[in-house]
Amino acid sequence: MRQVDIIIKKRDNIELSKEEIKFMIDGYTKGDIPDYQMSAFLMAIYFNGMTDNEVFYLTESMMNSGDVLDLSQIDGIKVDKHSTGGVGDKTTLVVAPICASLGVKVAKMSGRGLGHTGGTLDKLESIPGYDINLTEEEFINQVNTINAAVMGQTKKLAPADKLLYSLRDVTGTVPSIPLIASSIMSKKLAAGADAIVLDVKVGAGAFMKTKEEALKLARLMVSIGNKFNKKMTAILTNMDEPLGMAVGNSLEVIEAINTLNGKGPKDLNELCILAAADLILEAKKAKDMDEAISLAKRQIENKEALMAFAKMVEAQKGDKSYILDINKFEMPKYTIPVEATKDGYVEKIDALAIGNAAMYLGAGRQKIEDNIDHSVGIVLSKKVGDKVNKGEAIAFMYSNKANNELEYDMILKAYNIGNNKVNPKLILDIVK
Repeated sequence: MRQVDIIIKKRDNIELSKEEIKFMIDGYTKGDIPDYQMSAFLMAIYFNGMTDNEVFYLTESMMNSGDVLDLSQIDGIKVDKHSTGGVGDKTTLVVAPICASLGVKVAKMSGRGLGHTGGTLDKLESIPGYDINLTEEEFINQVNTINAAVMGQTKKLAPADKLLYSLRDVTGTVPSIPLIASSIMSKKLAAGADAIVLDVKVGAGAFMKTKEEALKLARLMVSIGNKFNKKMTAILTNMDEPLGMAVGNSLEVIEAINTLNGKGPKDLNELCILAAADLILEAKKAKDMDEAISLAKRQIENKEALMAFAKMVEAQKGDKSYILDINKFEMPKYTIPVEATKDGYVEKIDALAIGNAAMYLGAGRQKIEDNIDHSVGIVLSKKVGDKVNKGEAIAFMYSNKANNELEYDMILKAYNIGNNKVNPKLILDIVK
């Protein structure tokens, strides 16, 4: 078997066998296949797509390129959630504690933020002392003891994905549905959970710009999971504006804590309740979706979900007093209001522009090795559908820089203020 023959076959849009795909992935992971040949292979996939069988074989090969976690030592049904990346997306920080407080076993590996999308690990590390580096044994013991652990992905988990993603990033092959689906699912499957909820973002601030693209991706990922006997749900959510009000690491943690205190933004609360309820149902802690939703709401009302978050933070060496008193979080030097230039209604907020403005303030990375400032970011005070008066603050910048003209202008231009009152819809579809 030669890699050039497989590349030619894919170039000519002929379906590849399991053995051929495994040959390419194993060869590249071991360093036997050079970047230029794998780049040609990825570009052939980008233009010709893949059959469902090919995507399944690709996912399986990537999953088996490293360790596959054995979570059989964790009692009960193990659950996980994944977001395809969005602006202001802090749902894990709310969903995991809700589920854990009901005895649902949440075993989650998360990533860091890159570009305009924030990473769950960066948010958790804004809590002083929080340690994202657990051994497999510590991870399993923590889930068994307090029902939840969120840690960084180990280097041995789906290493082929890391190598391929780096190559896709510099060869213009990132926006390929088969490659996105196999990338996400290889990591999720290697992480070992029994039931997975996928939050597939749709819109300006997401990889998937249209509902049609997002549905295609969601259905493909659900079908991959089902082939591996996983319980799968994909929730398509609107990313034409940021989720919640806060964008930035500690600012988003504060908003998550407020949500667990019953004071969260309507859209964030809605998504968290729905995602948590699905996992509660899959873990057989409720008889139907209505009961699961009621249980999720109850755990916020009685503060048990908040206490579960404090336990998780404490277990991972974080200072849980920050969860019980948000005023302990350090605020940056400058709080700058961004003021509306006219009267009207907010018709649209460009989530990508808000995410980029937060990144330029220091909340995100342009390169993976960049350092971030956990304290900075943006808090919106107006969302789509809200009435605005000229001179009124539509958002606040939290910054440690003296000059913030660029970011101010980006935020101002991200807001489209007009005469129409828009009623945005958060949940666009659900795929099972």
